[in-house]
Amino acid sequence: MEQNLSSGIVGVIGAGAMGSGIAQVAAVAGHRVVLFDTNAAAVDKAKTNLTATLLKLAEKGKIANAEEVLNRFSFATELSAFKDCSLVIEAIIENLDIKKKVFADVEAVVSEGCVLATNTSSLSVTSIAAACKKADRVIGLHFFNPAPLMALVEVIPAVQTDTALVDTCKGLMKQWGKAPVITKDTPGFIVNRVARPFYGEAIRIYEEGIADIPTIDAAMTEMGGFKMGPFTLTDYIGHDVNYVVTETVFQSFFFDPRYKPSFSQKRLLEAGWLGRKTGRGFYNYAEGAAHAEPNKDPELGKYIVERIVVMLINEAVEALHLNIASAQDLELAMTKGVNYPKGLLQWADEWGATKCLEVLDGLYNEYHEDRYRASALLRKHAASGRKFLL
Repeated sequence: MEQNLSSGIVGVIGAGAMGSGIAQVAAVAGHRVVLFDTNAAAVDKAKTNLTATLLKLAEKGKIANAEEVLNRFSFATELSAFKDCSLVIEAIIENLDIKKKVFADVEAVVSEGCVLATNTSSLSVTSIAAACKKADRVIGLHFFNPAPLMALVEVIPAVQTDTALVDTCKGLMKQWGKAPVITKDTPGFIVNRVARPFYGEAIRIYEEGIADIPTIDAAMTEMGGFKMGPFTLTDYIGHDVNYVVTETVFQSFFFDPRYKPSFSQKRLLEAGWLGRKTGRGFYNYAEGAAHAEPNKDPELGKYIVERIVVMLINEAVEALHLNIASAQDLELAMTKGVNYPKGLLQWADEWGATKCLEVLDGLYNEYHEDRYRASALLRKHAASGRKFLL
């Protein structure tokens, strides 16, 4: 398979925020870019937004010449525009059947050597690749929103992916100024899998009445060092996105209780209270809306931080145990992808595996729920005193 991607034409499917962002990254890196969408209005809007964005970047000295970058773009509403591309990246709705149809249609117009990538955040890359006659050319390249600003890219080989393509794509992402990590094709990959307890365990603490929403958020930011509390962050992401990812991961892991969604968040989704974008979520964003003051009790704060962080640590340790990614890539993913104050394996080493295990086993003994089962690797490290990062 021809894999000279460093100077080839890049095609992007989907002119929404994510597709436009990926297209911008590729163009700034020096590629000619074809941005495609079936919706002509979306294409026009993307062109207008990209022009404004690139002009601002030039004003701030972030790029040398906006016009030069803009001239690398062409815009299309017909798939035939991809015929000369060496790489096509799909960034459309998270629907497996739609993605599979798009990949089959694109394969019919591109060259034999063109690499086809999906930006899926939680769907099986292997299933998408199965829609293609040359499935070995398909790979996952999961960018984070906004793509021009977020450094992390998860590189996800499907079962069928040509092994040489993994290093090629990793090298290309570095060339684009990104921080690539390689992850197995399992539900949620690294970030959307390992981060689930940040939301899920926080909501569980709230549902049990242990602490209210402002108190949990304050504990995680002021004592835990996170940039946003879990409820502020879910409102920012949008419950139509965050809840659906949780539900998808839960179902994809054969209903493992560690990823169980909450009724509290589902009810917000049903009410149309999606967070900041609708003015109401866990918080009320209406002008003058009253917000309760957080309880700053240090013991309560310590309990909240320990309970949520130990669940995150356990998830990262389990991902390492199952060879989802290397220890270094797990750390990079969580610091660059969701801006955690430190890597979770580093956190585990600082606390010590014994303490992490004691907290988890305490939760398991209290609840007798499988969501609190400790990773076998955590037990091994607690018994041996080994650290996760050497």
